[in-house]
Amino acid sequence: MNSKLILGTVQFGLKYGINNTIGKLKKDEVLSLLKVAYSSGIRILDTAEAYGNAHQLIGNYHKKQDNFKFKIITKFPHEIKHNLIKSKVIEYLDIMYVKTLDAIMFHSFDSFKSNYNALKTLNELKSDGLINNIGVSVYTNTQLESLLNEDLITVVQLPFNLLDNFSVRGDLINKLKEKGKIIHTRSAFLQGLFFKQANDNNIIVRKLNNELILLHNIKSKLNCSMEELALSYCINQELVDNVIIGVDSMAQLNSNLKAITYKLPLEDQTDIDRINVKNLELLNPSLWN
Repeated sequence: MNSKLILGTVQFGLKYGINNTIGKLKKDEVLSLLKVAYSSGIRILDTAEAYGNAHQLIGNYHKKQDNFKFKIITKFPHEIKHNLIKSKVIEYLDIMYVKTLDAIMFHSFDSFKSNYNALKTLNELKSDGLINNIGVSVYTNTQLESLLNEDLITVVQLPFNLLDNFSVRGDLINKLKEKGKIIHTRSAFLQGLFFKQANDNNIIVRKLNNELILLHNIKSKLNCSMEELALSYCINQELVDNVIIGVDSMAQLNSNLKAITYKLPLEDQTDIDRINVKNLELLNPSLWN
């Protein structure tokens, strides 16, 4: 199952997540973490130009570990100068010390729409072997539906977790797979929200209190951790190709690797699917501030 994991790198260059009390990782911590991730079977990194110095840190690792390189998924800035796309891709390849990008992503659906004409150039770069896939990172089901007939888009990254679950996303995930899209999910822990206590004073926790109590009840019944519950729910989805996780410490990576060995019973997976958050904006961290 480790091969189904993608390691997110936003914490390499930025302080990220509602539950992050540590901040971004130090350079030597990143190198050690990448070594452990690779030796544990993780083979793909998800990164972006917007993630501080994450590209440079990945490149530093690859220069020292030339025989143990990761596949790289990265994202353009939201604003892209079309005449600089090829040079930007070559810059990414040079900085991260790889010959090909597994995928280049539009960082948002809005960026995809406003830079739609860039698809022609990106497809040429795909033909040249500089990138393997073109993708879009989305939030809403409306955005997902808009990608169904975009044949040049082969990777779709979407939120998916215990609350943003199969009852919310399932129909469209089925349709995307029928179109041959590769499905990557993110936000398995909803930026750490699931690790908050149900009585926490955080405003989002208060608004999702009933749903969080249901999850804690399932966790208690199964005698598992919230980490095991959240990761198992995502990893065991047959239609999901890869699950992106982000960690802010070696201990957290090791804990995640241990957690994915847990097998969620089907009846409890069905119970989770029945949890239906009415206000989907509460599940979108970009709207929390």
